[in-house]
Amino acid sequence: MRARHLARDLAIACGLRLVDQTKLVTAVSELARNTLVHGGGGAMSARVIDDGGQMGVEVIFNDTGPGIPEVDAAMVDGFSTGTGLGLGLGGARRLVHEFTLNSTPGEGTTVQVVRWR
Repeated sequence: MRARHLARDLAIACGLRLVDQTKLVTAVSELARNTLVHGGGGAMSARVIDDGGQMGVEVIFNDTGPGIPEVDAAMVDGFSTGTGLGLGLGGARRLVHEFTLNSTPGEGTTVQVVRWR
């Protein structure tokens, strides 16, 4: 819940439209859940960014969990290591403008997302 609230507050501060706020908050919610459930917990940082006049919200998730052995497969809709629908990572990627995922099996995962105004 805290991840969602922080993302919403930053999206409002950045001036994102309501639909863009909702997309960002939905992506953040899914990534926070993945960090807890699959990564065993971790950290999230979020901030408003300004890229030469273009404002946006950047959110980064880090965990030191088991990592994702097959990143490409994990990004495909329908892939799941749990009981969910397998729409998490691919769905989150579609909801933001920038999506970077780095994962090393046995070391953890970092996901960075940006939603621009």
